[in-house]
Amino acid sequence: LAEAGIRAFDVASFSEMERVRYIAGAELYYMNPIKSRSAIARAYREFGVRCFAFDSHDELDKVLAETDGADDLTLFLRIACPNNHSLIPLEGKYGTSAEEAPALLLRARQRAARLGITFHVGSQAVVPAAFGKVLTQVAQLIVSSGALVDAIDIGGGFPARYPHSDPPSLDCYMEEIVRAANALAVKHSCELLCEPGRALVAEAEAVIVHVDARRGDTLYINDGAFGTLFDAAFSGFRYPVRCVTPGREDLGPTQTAFALFGPTCDSADYLPGPFVLPDAVGEGDYLEIGQVGAYGRVLANRFNGFGEFDEVVLTDEPMLSMFGERQSDDREGASSVRF
Repeated sequence: LAEAGIRAFDVASFSEMERVRYIAGAELYYMNPIKSRSAIARAYREFGVRCFAFDSHDELDKVLAETDGADDLTLFLRIACPNNHSLIPLEGKYGTSAEEAPALLLRARQRAARLGITFHVGSQAVVPAAFGKVLTQVAQLIVSSGALVDAIDIGGGFPARYPHSDPPSLDCYMEEIVRAANALAVKHSCELLCEPGRALVAEAEAVIVHVDARRGDTLYINDGAFGTLFDAAFSGFRYPVRCVTPGREDLGPTQTAFALFGPTCDSADYLPGPFVLPDAVGEGDYLEIGQVGAYGRVLANRFNGFGEFDEVVLTDEPMLSMFGERQSDDREGASSVRF
């Protein structure tokens, strides 16, 4: 990302701050709406964070107090918004109400060098209009509060492709966002930011797993819910899958819908799928499971002592893509494959 010219990074922890702090010109956005006082102080003083999100008077008080009333802050008000067009709704934890937002925005305007509004439509937003609807809500807030807003962070939610979810092209999302942003009263002076996560990285990684056993239409594999396949177990995601056992890539036309069990002793280590594979797949085969670049690696843990892997970086096409034809540059299409 840095090589591509990205200099703005959304960070949630000191670990993430450490990873990007030495990138020349990096600007860190501490967008957790709720943080401890010590975290705010350390972020401001040690890591040079100047951009903070808040969603209440209490949180705004904390930021102002722990930065000693600094005059160089960019403050983003997190507003609540519907998540009904997303496969993983995230509403309920953060976000101020429409009734409280105008007063909070005006108060922050009095203390901020730059003022922003932020929201999140939920993870894997499958309808582009979700962004437009909330930007309309933002436009109404700006008018009702009378506050001059310098930036709007439209959050994440940009989708990837999966067997169970085939969203419109990203161009459709951009067109909807631009249309709604152009209706803002501050469109000429307001910076527009976003937090692309899943759409950016989902297809960049796959995992190769071993079939340890087959019981009817269930395969027992050596990765699972507590490894890179968390979303398949707990969020109902289905990943593209294919047999890659050398010499057994073509197992005939008959297909079977399989469920998967992971390697741990916990019965919750279960991936219902269905994962469609040749009926001849069985013990000893290797499967490639694609689209695990988003959240797979970071949600994996060492439960029951599992979790070790080998990593191989190769040039390959993803099993599904939101981006269409790509150039043949060596860095394009590089996938990290876990064994």
